[in-house]
Amino acid sequence: MVLPVKRSVRFLPYDIVIEVEEGENLLHAAMEAGVHINASCGGEGVCGKCKIILESGELRSQRGAVQTDEEWQLGFRLACQSQVASDIVVRIPPESLFDRRLLRQKPPAARLRPMPFDAAELREAGKYEPAFQKKYLILPPPTLSDNVCDLRRLREGLKKQYRLDNITMDFFLTRKLAEVMRANNFEVTATLDFAQRRSRKPRLVQVESGNTTGRHYAIAIDIGTTTVWGQLLDLTGGEILGALGEYNAQISYGEDVISRIIYAGKPGGLQRLQGLVVGNINSVVKALLKKNKLKVEDVSHLTLAANTTMTHLFLGIDPKYIRLAPYTPTVCAVPPVRAQDLGLDLGEHVYVYCLSSVSSYVGGDIVSGVLGSGMYQEGKLTLFIDIGTNGEIVVGNRDWMACAACSAGPAFEGGGIRFGMRATQGAIEDVSINPDTGEPMLMTIGMVKPKGICGSGLINILATLMEAGFIEPNGRFREDLPTPRIRSGESGREYVLAYASETQVNQDIVLSEVDIDNLMRAKGAMYAGYITLLESVGLSIHDLEQIILAGAFGSFINIENAITIGLLPDLPLEKFTYVGNGSLLGATCVAFSREMLEEERRVALMMTNFELSETAGFMDRYMAALFLPHTQQEYFPTVMKRLAEAGRR
Repeated sequence: MVLPVKRSVRFLPYDIVIEVEEGENLLHAAMEAGVHINASCGGEGVCGKCKIILESGELRSQRGAVQTDEEWQLGFRLACQSQVASDIVVRIPPESLFDRRLLRQKPPAARLRPMPFDAAELREAGKYEPAFQKKYLILPPPTLSDNVCDLRRLREGLKKQYRLDNITMDFFLTRKLAEVMRANNFEVTATLDFAQRRSRKPRLVQVESGNTTGRHYAIAIDIGTTTVWGQLLDLTGGEILGALGEYNAQISYGEDVISRIIYAGKPGGLQRLQGLVVGNINSVVKALLKKNKLKVEDVSHLTLAANTTMTHLFLGIDPKYIRLAPYTPTVCAVPPVRAQDLGLDLGEHVYVYCLSSVSSYVGGDIVSGVLGSGMYQEGKLTLFIDIGTNGEIVVGNRDWMACAACSAGPAFEGGGIRFGMRATQGAIEDVSINPDTGEPMLMTIGMVKPKGICGSGLINILATLMEAGFIEPNGRFREDLPTPRIRSGESGREYVLAYASETQVNQDIVLSEVDIDNLMRAKGAMYAGYITLLESVGLSIHDLEQIILAGAFGSFINIENAITIGLLPDLPLEKFTYVGNGSLLGATCVAFSREMLEEERRVALMMTNFELSETAGFMDRYMAALFLPHTQQEYFPTVMKRLAEAGRR
């Protein structure tokens, strides 16, 4: 029998070493080592994001179609198309790195501030009542004249001291009940679940010796396509003790949900994706507990919000019908599931409560945002927007709601843009352009040399080029401008933001007309979605009283610039508010409020879903929006006035 040959792989700049079998795929090796490399095509070799530099050793690599001759000669290889052939050292270049520090970065002070969670507000509204509660009991020890079984003694104590009756329980508790009851002379703390929607009977989920009512915690989780965030919640004091985020480890198998659905259909794909996100959650929970010096036994329950695909992948449910017409998810309202059954490192008494989805593309993250923002309780006619690869929109108020999803594409997250990247260190996030000379002044995240352009930066650059008069309404660069910054490139005319010597990537960073086309398609899809959804319910943009932005992208977006390019409606700035991570906010609210946990399903059922691709007129409205800011200038009166005053129209 021939044993497999082992090879070492060293990843720089992390200086992490892992031993793998010869022939192992390098992207898989990086995953095993916990080294994150940008990758978005699921290993097909077509996105070009997972570049590494081979510094020593041998790789068996196929040349990707997206690689240039110069890159190949310099030792650049695609991790997903490379197999380990010897002991190797590889370096991950700046454009392929994930920077976890940016997960802790706060939005710039000039941007909208997120809507905070307010426990006092919940109390004032009479909604502060966690679904999981601890009850301390002093029970009489058994005697020969009072020798009823331990479970009956416990139930009688709950009835006598707290007027709780008809209690159900999990069988596993019976195996440890006797020891727990006697460990502190029949002084115990019972944890009860009051979230049983159907039976309305409280369920006994945990019994501990002594008084542990002061140690009562929950975890709220948001599984995003890009990141996984968690918050540690003190259920006794109503406080958020800490928050922590990680990049979703599934990214290496696709940046968007469609790529991951396709990968999940491959042999072992679903199990791998489920294991990766469970690993993320375990890591976040462990770090939060360690930082606060708590034990895993102190956690009573976990609430979770995610889009429909992420929810399916987390639960290990095949998501393939989400992307196939007529676009039907397996489940929208998920029953509580034991955390350990999903692989989570939590106590056997802990259950996971997932927020309900509405449809294949309007998921629990949007329901959570609507819940957390309070939109479902307000009389104001509100437009709720979560901008991303799949933009979700909700319109309505406390009486009714309609929702839809539109495929904006990855441009807002840097995808489909030659020098596009996530909002990490080195990303160009703002720019000022001298209209006379065409010379730019750049600002990057982290104030370092640029290595690309993030989504909010793209919006700011495009708006600035419009206001400087460098771009025509069709997205083409003017040809009569006396500046070397505008030139002919590989993809038509382009504007040079930074020359190679000024960058981290040793290439000119440019914005091309092809990039602008991709951004215009993304913003056009979003705006057409607003108009179509509103007109489907007999309303217009001008009927709106409030606009709520949600999601990470909203934290960095310049509202005025987004209006200028036609991404957001031309309405007074005071009508815009920002809810922050609405998905995590809603998951936190349902952990603190039994009523909101019960309400979330009603909120999901309130939403009438519209499939925009099947809605009459959507494509016409989309085509009309492929213009800067729009072919119908009356939609953008203040933008047109400002451009006219500047002599740009």
